[in-house]
Amino acid sequence: SHTIPPPERAEDAMGGNPVGWFEIYVQDMARARDFYEAVFVVRLIPLKNPDPLAYPDLEMWAFPAAMDRFGASGSLVRIPGMPSGGGGTLIHFSCVDCVTYARRAVNAGGTLLSPKTSMGEHGYRATSLDPDGNVIGLHSMQ
Repeated sequence: SHTIPPPERAEDAMGGNPVGWFEIYVQDMARARDFYEAVFVVRLIPLKNPDPLAYPDLEMWAFPAAMDRFGASGSLVRIPGMPSGGGGTLIHFSCVDCVTYARRAVNAGGTLLSPKTSMGEHGYRATSLDPDGNVIGLHSMQ
């Protein structure tokens, strides 16, 4: 068997952060934008279609990002043929208190899947279902 020696620093393995970008696939972009903007109290930013010939119906809206800070940004994506809904990957959004964000998710049309739960020294989490059936995690240290 072949083993790969572990890198000495996280930066050597993944460029500093394990996630560089994420995409949440949606079917109704207006509904999805309303949901995420209400939950996180942000304005999503439209992204230019990088290849209109190959993807004429692609629509992307990005979460605001501070590129010089820890973590990653990503976008909502609507593209024909790409289903939304739970598919085995769970994105956890950082927040001050996951109870507040879970409440916002329900008020914005989502469904609470699990209430605030302790993860010991790693803080707390709650999970919600967005209106397109995607499961999102909400993580906080309080």
